[in-house]
Amino acid sequence: MIKIIPATKSIDFDCISKLAHIIWYEHYVSIISLEQIDYMLNKYNSVQALEDQVNQGFLFFYITYNDSPVGYVGVKKESDYLFLSKLYVLSNYRGKKIGKAAMQHVIELAHFFKLQKVKLNVNKYNTNSMLAYEKMGFIKTKEVVTDIGNGFIMDDYEMEKQL
Repeated sequence: MIKIIPATKSIDFDCISKLAHIIWYEHYVSIISLEQIDYMLNKYNSVQALEDQVNQGFLFFYITYNDSPVGYVGVKKESDYLFLSKLYVLSNYRGKKIGKAAMQHVIELAHFFKLQKVKLNVNKYNTNSMLAYEKMGFIKTKEVVTDIGNGFIMDDYEMEKQL
């Protein structure tokens, strides 16, 4: 059974941070350098970074499958859309409709906030994720290159889904 649980305490953010470390090293080594993975995990997925993002308006959820933590989601309400910052699932749990359930939760949040679209950024070379988002009704709207510091960039497509 899939559960999507609000992350509100340090122990929740610790769980998300640990999941991030496993997932990112599984998934991104063929897309970006190990140095950039380390940098981005520290900058965006450490316990402190997650707590700081909550203070900036982000909401985080961890995902369990049969009561085991298997993924996480992060969103932020913007003026006219919900920004999906993070949706990650452990590789051995992909294909079990966990990502689909997480996306349904994101869409329900957008409806709750009375928003008509969800936007996200995805690395241009993250083909499998891009295809999954397209299957869920997202379309590419533009290319976005973001300097994230320390000599690293994020080379992404912005994608959006009208609700």
